[in-house]
Amino acid sequence: MSDLIRRGPMVLGLLVALALPLLLDDFWLQTGLFAMASVVGAIGLTLLVGVAGQLSLGHAFFAALGAYTYAWTVGDPAGQEAGLGLPPLVALVLAGVVSAVVGGLFSPISGRLRGIYLGLATIGLVFLARHLMVNLEALTGGFNGRTVEPFSVPGFSFSNAAPDYLAVAGVQFEGLHRLWYLFLGIAVLSAWLGRNLRAGRTGRALANVRDSEVAAAAMGVNVARAKATAFVISSAYAGIAGALMALAYGRIAPDLFGIQLSIDFLVMIVLGGLGSIAGATAGAVFVVALPLVLAQYSSQLPFLAAPGSGGLDAATLARLLYGAAIIAVLLFLRGGLAGAASRIRHRRSAHQRGTGGPPLVPTPSPDPSGATEPPPSQPAVSTRSEEKS
Repeated sequence: MSDLIRRGPMVLGLLVALALPLLLDDFWLQTGLFAMASVVGAIGLTLLVGVAGQLSLGHAFFAALGAYTYAWTVGDPAGQEAGLGLPPLVALVLAGVVSAVVGGLFSPISGRLRGIYLGLATIGLVFLARHLMVNLEALTGGFNGRTVEPFSVPGFSFSNAAPDYLAVAGVQFEGLHRLWYLFLGIAVLSAWLGRNLRAGRTGRALANVRDSEVAAAAMGVNVARAKATAFVISSAYAGIAGALMALAYGRIAPDLFGIQLSIDFLVMIVLGGLGSIAGATAGAVFVVALPLVLAQYSSQLPFLAAPGSGGLDAATLARLLYGAAIIAVLLFLRGGLAGAASRIRHRRSAHQRGTGGPPLVPTPSPDPSGATEPPPSQPAVSTRSEEKS
């Protein structure tokens, strides 16, 4: 029963996510796609930073690698852009595999560096990615980028084709509706795999390495292999996230995968709580949705100016709110949103045990002399001298 209560919010959230496409318009559907793509990347980064303790600011590099791998692997059926012409499902898998392989190639460097030095090294990957995206025009399209072929499986397209008309409960399911369920399935699978990895043997080994490399090595953990594993897994998550971002945008360009994207990913996991899968999910939704919602409804907010007018626009306000949220989390919500939720659950559980649950056993309280008083519910044991008298 307690397990059902604990999983109740997750099940309810999943049911709500399944029903939302029946109610939302195109703006909210598009926002949801961006958010779910970022959820996958944030889960990978929280496994690396929060569980394994390795700081990385190069997540945008692996996301770009996954996005362009997908676009180039699928290619353009019209033949206007280079590509292999492989099925989109194969391209999506390759996006994660290629990113994981490159992450493994970088792992010797990540294994030798820690903290801010590793963070600075991974920043170099982002600048390297931009250089490659701009100059490898045959593969990336240069500054202009390249279009992305819609996702499809044999007999079904996640766009407005094949079938060209699909309705559920009177709602016509177009490309955004179909992509919603594809992204939702991948996000749920990513969260499930990340949760099992963190709770399993690999996750415990990574946590030991994070806490103390010397102690982990003494316990038989191969520190170098554990660090490499964390980087490979995180890179694979970022590659899949990049492919999903490419599908959500429909066209990719170098400006989408700059250092700002890496910072946004780091903000997501800090706000949500380092090492928490649910926290990374909540942080990703907040960071992605906030600027889009502010921009959408900026005309209805009197204190927001139009973009480029020199006043406070939606993008600037979003950055200010990010900064304020980070400061508030560091000062008042240690552990992020996930830590705050955990403390609320513990307090509620303690309150239930103290009121409606079984009676608590009183604990002995020391007196000023150092002796320990017996619990009031138990009679004091008489001493031997008292028995003689």
